[in-house]
Amino acid sequence: MSGRRDESSHQPLYGALDLGTNNCRLLLATPNEDGFRVVEAFSRVTRLGEGLANSGLLSEAAIERTLCALRQCAQRVERREVRRLRSVATEACRRASNGVDFLRRVFENTGLVLETISAEDEAKLALAGCAPLLDRSHPFALVFDIGGGSTELIKVRLGETPAEDGVETVVSLPLGVVTLAEEAGERLHEALGYASVVDLLVERLRPFDQRSGFGPLVARGLVQMLGTSGTVTTLAGVHLDLPRYDRALVDGLVMEYSEVAAISRRLVTADARERAQHPCIGEVRADLVVAGCAILEAICRLWPADRLTVADRGVREGVLLSMMQADRLAARS
Repeated sequence: MSGRRDESSHQPLYGALDLGTNNCRLLLATPNEDGFRVVEAFSRVTRLGEGLANSGLLSEAAIERTLCALRQCAQRVERREVRRLRSVATEACRRASNGVDFLRRVFENTGLVLETISAEDEAKLALAGCAPLLDRSHPFALVFDIGGGSTELIKVRLGETPAEDGVETVVSLPLGVVTLAEEAGERLHEALGYASVVDLLVERLRPFDQRSGFGPLVARGLVQMLGTSGTVTTLAGVHLDLPRYDRALVDGLVMEYSEVAAISRRLVTADARERAQHPCIGEVRADLVVAGCAILEAICRLWPADRLTVADRGVREGVLLSMMQADRLAARS
């Protein structure tokens, strides 16, 4: 069977590649009335940012793992005859002193041209990807993305449509599951140590709370909380007790804070083997999910909105939608 697309399809194929600190993700899709239809998706844990917090460099082992995943992405792009592709790199490449050299190696080895985007652009792309899940009965939303190397927080004033949404405050903290796991170490796996880490995270988040004025808005019930990341989707999969991860069941799920807390405690108190055996976690994420739980717990403690919407979408979807919208506008002019 040929790897080429069905020749009867005249819809152009778009591609979005998101290279993060922990994951490499590719999404190929065609536009439709509802946004787009996914043709192929690829995700691989590469841990590009492993050791970056201490050395300031992308390690050779991490680079080789990532190049392997990117070669697979390039093969899929070529096989599918993608019309437009945008490839973005985020926190690991922003922070690493050899980030530019790494991107040069990516091009030489794969032909892919990656651009390192700013934290603000990353946050806005994640928001664009998640916008369809926002409940517009709330005047405000806090959209957060717990990544491998950073956590983005976005205060959004919601309009009647996504086009009318207004981004009021954006912050990117150099705090993600990889960096926190390396920084906190074994403290995350001890009850008192974990509690102290969460306390420290609350204090690191507090300046954004003061700057954005979210506290009083949450207290008045005016804020929807929406999380997009491997942490929240993993917790949702565990909460649903899925025999294998299913995006269709997780994306858009609304969880009570009490449910989030219960699953977090279950994962924190489990040992690495127990976490690795869960089909929604696996061995490659078993040691990072606890760090994600700590960041999420700090967010929930500081902004007790009672409910959290889970999004299995983000930067890739935002990239795809922005390209498709730009092409539609160009076609009309």
